[in-house]
Amino acid sequence: MHDYLAALIGGTMIGCAAVLLMAAHGQIMGVSGIVKNLLPPISSDWHWRAFFIAGILLAPLVTLFVNGEFPDVSITNNPIVLLVAGLIVGVGTVIGNGCTSGHGVCGLSRASIRSVAATCIFIFSAMVTVYFVRHL
Repeated sequence: MHDYLAALIGGTMIGCAAVLLMAAHGQIMGVSGIVKNLLPPISSDWHWRAFFIAGILLAPLVTLFVNGEFPDVSITNNPIVLLVAGLIVGVGTVIGNGCTSGHGVCGLSRASIRSVAATCIFIFSAMVTVYFVRHL
């Protein structure tokens, strides 16, 4: 499958999932908020949250079934880099009151000014990170 077709299908599925979650539960499809409410104290609506996270974790198996191979993912195996990156992302989602899925997908579609600002910061931070990783 061509990369652009896979991106189109994936983006469409993400958009549909966000609309369905808002329609069915009145919730924003932000992964950090979904995970946060699975941690103690566990939210009373933990069932759909657990299924949502299970779907994210099982998605590579669906890709294996459809394409005959796992998705090609490149990530560092340096544990220090992974730890620092995880902490930065975690702190950022707390400070930004959400993550890229909540702000970038759902917040922008609702024309949230806070989400526009957060998404601009996400994109700028990603650009700076890519620059440093590739040039230093």
